[in-house]
Amino acid sequence: MRGYDTQQAGLFSYLSPEERVPETHLLRPIRHYVGTALVALSPQLAKLYAHTGRSSIAPEKLLRTLLLQVLYSLRSERLLMEALQYNLLSRWFVGLDLDTPVWDVTVFTKNRDRLLTGAVATAFFECEKPAAQAHGLCSFFEQRIRKVVPNEIQPNFSPSSPKAHHSAEHAGSS
Repeated sequence: MRGYDTQQAGLFSYLSPEERVPETHLLRPIRHYVGTALVALSPQLAKLYAHTGRSSIAPEKLLRTLLLQVLYSLRSERLLMEALQYNLLSRWFVGLDLDTPVWDVTVFTKNRDRLLTGAVATAFFECEKPAAQAHGLCSFFEQRIRKVVPNEIQPNFSPSSPKAHHSAEHAGSS
């Protein structure tokens, strides 16, 4: 028997985003490693922000969002915010509840710029390097990072990368 094409205007779900992401999804171990790296970076992150005033976007969420941009090769913050708006997997990875509004693009960009000037993004990617190497994800990350991340904060994930050869050549010519 053919089912009916009924559409429900309101949706209540008793499953969390955590339960909806398959256990075998590639983002699960990445999210775990990211969480570990962010715990290690917490003292550095705390130094970047004042204790009073209006709260900004949590730096942990900013870094997870930037990593998501790298992983999915999203070429602009506008596309990134759009993905966060409707993509359950993206929301889960970043740590946004389903009802939490997505940030305005300009607010995200200003917060991102402040975070990147603190050299925390470089430290974050350096913390991720051992996990990426252990799971054979180095070339995967490097291909995506070159497309999205500014050159000054790009990590070198493996000794065989073009960036490593380039810097080795210049170091020897001095």
